[in-house]
Amino acid sequence: MTANNPTLMGTAGGTFLSVIPNINSHDIAKTIILASVGAIVSFTISLLLKSLQKKRKK
Repeated sequence: MTANNPTLMGTAGGTFLSVIPNINSHDIAKTIILASVGAIVSFTISLLLKSLQKKRKK
């Protein structure tokens, strides 16, 4: 079973277009906020681990 590119793109496009009407502006705002918080936490933890690694090497 192989999937050719036009079939895959058609399926992805149809799925995307069928989901768009069901998205509220509140959902988009919540997603943006959660993504921002996740990025900040990830960056902070990586800096913390990096500093702990430097202290451990000394």
